[in-house]
Amino acid sequence: MKRGTLETLSGPDADGASYVLEEQIGHLLRRAHQRHTSLFQEKIGDIQLTPLQFAALIKLRDVDEVSQNQLGRMTAMDAATMQGVIHRLLARGLIERKRDSADRRRLQLSLSRSGQALVDECADIGNEISEQTLAPLEPEDRRLFLDMLSRLSF
Repeated sequence: MKRGTLETLSGPDADGASYVLEEQIGHLLRRAHQRHTSLFQEKIGDIQLTPLQFAALIKLRDVDEVSQNQLGRMTAMDAATMQGVIHRLLARGLIERKRDSADRRRLQLSLSRSGQALVDECADIGNEISEQTLAPLEPEDRRLFLDMLSRLSF
């Protein structure tokens, strides 16, 4: 296997090195994530949202009202991470929390007015970030890449 290509991911190459870091999925995903995060911070920076906070706000926009546990499942965040995200969004007044009318033990989350305004402002920015992240790919390859990445995500 020639270094720098992904012709095969198994077996040693001519010099016996079978593990080339730059060809490993974890390394490549991390590098792509770093690039995407850098673009996110560049575009969203002044608004001071993290990618996880942004995801929570966008999903709350989509579903209107949801429990913290359900929001965590919808955004693929573990309970501890979700709790921190919710705490910070509540502190900024971007979301509201109220008791579920059907189950008084459960708390329901929703966007506040300022949270809705921020989501309205940021949604297009999110699309720009995704577009810039995918910019190195040819347009016809983008859908294929996202489909394959989605399959790897479950």
